[in-house]
Amino acid sequence: MLASILVKPGVLELQEIDRPHPGPDEVVIKIKSALTCGTDLKAFRRGHRLMPMPTVFGHEFAGEIVEKGDKVDLFYPGAAVMSVHTAPCGKCVYCRRRLENLCPHMMDSKILGAYAEYILIPAVIVKNNMFPKPANLSFREAAMLEPLACVVYGINQIRVKSTDTAVVIGAGAIGLLHVLVLKSMGIKRVIVSGHRDYRLKLAEQIGADLVVNSAATDAVEVIKDATDGLGAPLVFECTGQPSVWEESVEMVSRGGHVILFGGCPGGSKVTYDADRLHYDQITLKGVFHFTPSAVKQAYNLLVEKHLDVSPLITADRRLKDISAVFQDLMTQDCIKYAILPESA
Repeated sequence: MLASILVKPGVLELQEIDRPHPGPDEVVIKIKSALTCGTDLKAFRRGHRLMPMPTVFGHEFAGEIVEKGDKVDLFYPGAAVMSVHTAPCGKCVYCRRRLENLCPHMMDSKILGAYAEYILIPAVIVKNNMFPKPANLSFREAAMLEPLACVVYGINQIRVKSTDTAVVIGAGAIGLLHVLVLKSMGIKRVIVSGHRDYRLKLAEQIGADLVVNSAATDAVEVIKDATDGLGAPLVFECTGQPSVWEESVEMVSRGGHVILFGGCPGGSKVTYDADRLHYDQITLKGVFHFTPSAVKQAYNLLVEKHLDVSPLITADRRLKDISAVFQDLMTQDCIKYAILPESA
């Protein structure tokens, strides 16, 4: 089968590799759509500790089952399915505390290789985190399950009120998914701060009430002016830049919450005003990955059409053009590309 191999940072190769075959509790999916991802772009640019190279590549996908193990009885060949790429063990101390996203065995089940014609789904994912794709949902939209589950998990970590104002810092795919989820929850006002006009215009199109070009103006001052000098009770940091982590605290109101979604480079250090954190009772919370319940919630949001993720998919691209796709991700106005192996 044809698969994209990340040989080293900056180098992608299409190679013919053996098609996988399932074990008793596994399935093999024919990829119908795979989405590009910010994490994949980071790995392409500088490598990633969870992706030792050379490696198959890509982890957001949806497709059709072509082969199943003898013990799989909930899914059958020909079934359209959508899945995430990990699942927790369900037995460790973190799983028992309902912190399955911190399961130390989570990455043991991790699957990569969505930029390919076929992918093998391990038993623990088949059992916990794979779902039937309804006919009213396209494969392109279904492939959004994994990033949406991450966003849902992060938002679920705080109490969100419909009367709140929320600030989303960063207008990439993750920031825009935050806008969609928050607006689906009935949030009164969502403000998006970013520095690319193309993305900010898209944020407005999908429901942002105010956008701020941080490259052209002081975003902190604009947000304070828009909130009567108070700041917003909810701030979602979606860039993974240490300087923006620090700036996020300047945008939050007293008693407010800052969700630190964007992961900074390893070893990064940030500095905060301890007086502000203490006396203004600011809560900072890092969030990572997702839990099975967040995956199921994201699945329901997609299949029940509570939000429309299609505007976040800039265009369809062919698997054979994968190297050009990643160059475009670095240089063009785009959010996500849908990689379609059948167009290879």
